[in-house]
Amino acid sequence: MCLAVPGKVIECEGDDALVDFQGNRLKVSRVLTPEAQAGDWVLVHAGFAISTIEERDALETWSYLQQCQAYDDAAQPLTSDVKGQPPSAVDLERSAGAEGGAS
Repeated sequence: MCLAVPGKVIECEGDDALVDFQGNRLKVSRVLTPEAQAGDWVLVHAGFAISTIEERDALETWSYLQQCQAYDDAAQPLTSDVKGQPPSAVDLERSAGAEGGAS
């Protein structure tokens, strides 16, 4: 699965742009979005601004990403019966059942 992250263009120089991602600033290519200017919001994937988006959509996406992070931070790590191995499908089903999830 791929994920494009919204960011706000701070400045443009040629085909590059400095983009702010909630306080983290990265240089990205805007060869796919030459119309993007300072103040615009863009979706960035693999170092490329792939499209411009509306501010409300960007902020909504950041809200969802923050909710996912909060959920991930609160989740208990799963363990496996086999030391050093990632949890199996059986472990995941047991965990879901123990938490009141569907079985």
